[in-house]
Order: sequence, then C-alpha cells, then structure tokens
Amino acid sequence: QIDYTGTEPSSPCNKCLNVSWDSTPPCTCTINFTLEHSFESNVFMYYGLSNFYQNHRRYVKSRDDSQLNGDNSSLLNPSKECEPYRTNEDKPIAPCGAIANSMFNDTLELYRIDNDTRTPIPLIKKGIAWWTDKNVKFRNPTGDGNNLTALFQGTTKPVNWPKPVYMLDSEPDNNGFINEDFIVWMRTAALPTFRKLYRLIERKNSFQPTLQAGKYSLDIAYNYPVHSFDGRKRMILSTISWMGGKNPFLGIAYITVGSICFFLGVVLLFIHHKYGNRNTSADIPN
Repeated sequence: QIDYTGTEPSSPCNKCLNVSWDSTPPCTCTINFTLEHSFESNVFMYYGLSNFYQNHRRYVKSRDDSQLNGDNSSLLNPSKECEPYRTNEDKPIAPCGAIANSMFNDTLELYRIDNDTRTPIPLIKKGIAWWTDKNVKFRNPTGDGNNLTALFQGTTKPVNWPKPVYMLDSEPDNNGFINEDFIVWMRTAALPTFRKLYRLIERKNSFQPTLQAGKYSLDIAYNYPVHSFDGRKRMILSTISWMGGKNPFLGIAYITVGSICFFLGVVLLFIHHKYGNRNTSADIPN
C-alpha cells in the first residue's frame, strides 16, 4: 500500500493537499517505493479511500438507475432522488446524483526504475467492472447513430466533473455510462474504508514475474480532494492465489458471528439443564 494523501510535510504530495475539483492544470506528484518481493501472477491495482461514507442512506439513493440504463426519458427528466444534483442551470445532469458527482478522478501511472531509467508498466483499464454491470445495468442512450455527443445533447455534466460523461474515454465501448471506471465507482462500498479496482497488470511471460522486486515510482495526477473530511487516499497492489484474493472482512464477520453463536449455545444449554426439569405428567393438576 502506498498512502499518497500528502498530510505529512515531507510527502511529495503535500503541495497538492488543498487541491480543488476544478484545478487547472491538475497538481502532480511522484512517490518512489520499493517492492521487496516479486508479484508472480496477474496484479490488481486498486485505489483506496478512508473516512468516506458511501453507505449513507441519502448518498446511496442519490442516483437514477433508469437513466443509467439508457432510458431516454429519464435522461432528460432524472429522478427527484438525485436532488440537489438533478439539474444545473436548468439542464438535467447526466449522470445525476451525489454518487456520480463525487466520482474518484485521480490518475495513477506506474513505472519501474532500472539504472535511473523509468519504464512504464502497462495498465489495462478494461475488465475491471462486473460483467452484469457493464452489459446489463449500465447502457448508453439510444438514437440515430452512435455519436454520444448528440445522444447526450440537452444534458450537462455533474457539477464536480471537469468534462462531460461522453468524454470519459476515447474508445466508444468504454465511454459514456458504460465507462468501467464510472461503473466501478457507482457500486457503493459498505464500509467507510474501502478500495476499488483501478487497473489490471497482466502477466506477459510465464518465465518472468509480472512485477519484479525492485524500485518503482507512482506518478499521480492529484485531482480528488479528501483533506476537508479528514480522508486518506492510497494505491494498493495485490494479487490472488488459488484461494482467491485477500478479503479480511468476510473472515472477521464469520469469526464474530460464530463466536456469538457459540456463546449463546453455551448459555442456552446451561439454562436448559438448570431450568428444564418440567412436569411431564399428562394429569391436569387440581
């Protein structure tokens, strides 16, 4: 994990701590780090946020699923659940709501340093969203032609976004509502400290590890402000084994629930033996 919030004065990202949503040009910083061990299989690159409550009831409801599914009528007349991010300057916002408006927009680039030479690590931006989200829940509006600019005509971008939704990517199959970075963000987290998949690093050669042990640098376009709510940001590199990825939440939940059930079982067994001597006679007492 690489924390790049920048609250420490010695951090290279400290100069970006008070960045705003619309800073032009964006503040940039670079953090150097060392991998002690090689990553042998495919590597998953996540961004993590702390003290960010995506589970707040009003925040979770602040979206229009019909609009996100490509419904043309909802595109121009979003749900009232999106208030106060439903309209801006008398134009409907696409995508509307607080979830979309607060979309994570830092840009992360990874480089390997070898003899003072920086070699970029290829980061794959497709395949990070759930298949059902990409192909079922999120669809672009329909109309004549495939020009997203024309299909989103009459709408405006979310307040905190630097560009409209039809300019999220240059590739047509990853643009608009079906942009995978957007889809990943829209699946809200259950806890205030969470991480979301950002990029994939695929293994190219079976004879060499995906990421060799050594020196690396992380280039950050620091756009996402978290200092105002005492949040923190981090980049996480992870891989999986035959048992899957690391997810301590489920293990902690199973141990906690199991311990509670065991404790209640002991208590009920004690109560049964101490107070369970009931009268089994069928005779009705006088």
